Amino acid sequence: MTTFEIRGLRADVIISEDERKEILKGVDLTINSGETHAIMGPNGSGKSTLAYAVAGHPRYEITEGEVLLDGENVLEMEVDERARAGLFLAMQYPIEVPGVSMSNFLRSAVTAVRGEAPKLRAFSKELQEAMKAMAFDSSFAARGVNEGFSGGEKKRHEILQLELLKPKVAILDETDSGLDVDALKIVSEGINRAKEANGMGVMLITHYTRILNYVKPDFVHVFAGGRVAESGGPELAETLEAEGYERFVKVGA
Repeated sequence: MTTFEIRGLRADVIISEDERKEILKGVDLTINSGETHAIMGPNGSGKSTLAYAVAGHPRYEITEGEVLLDGENVLEMEVDERARAGLFLAMQYPIEVPGVSMSNFLRSAVTAVRGEAPKLRAFSKELQEAMKAMAFDSSFAARGVNEGFSGGEKKRHEILQLELLKPKVAILDETDSGLDVDALKIVSEGINRAKEANGMGVMLITHYTRILNYVKPDFVHVFAGGRVAESGGPELAETLEAEGYERFVKVGA
């Protein structure tokens, strides 16, 4: 059983050398193995800041609180150590890495997380199976990471990484944004496969309920004003779909 705990987390975004702004204002959240927690809320509420601060993005400075993965404070770890400990972030805007093939990138990532290089033939088979499941043609293995990929292909590549790295906890930052219906189904199926295979916990950040039709949440949290403003079951997402975030915007202002 894995437990991922965010306790009293406060964080600033560094705007410039002389300017910063507090975004996270005391976040408390606990995710256990096999649970899916949907984080919903209006633009500017701090959802993506939460994801990047926990993952260790240098633009965000944590000023208070702790983040525990099975009792270990990940905030004391370097970014690569957090990944090896079992933390995964699927980015909202995946970047291109020209000159580095997808296959080399993924084998290097798998080697770093697993602690040893997989045998080439075994990894090639594993990669091809995972690519097929994510609807990638085998030719993509030789292409630069995300180079010339469509938005949907970039998001599918994020979930391909998820399936190969087998984290304990996955933070998915608006993985559904910009996806058409077919891509949304493929991405959702990949998330569900990884969750079922590894029993990982999922923090799913999203604006909309459409992905929740495919990736069923156990808990829904409304994020507003840099903190969790309300929590509930899947029915809370339906309420948000019907009523919007207006009352939470007023609270967070």
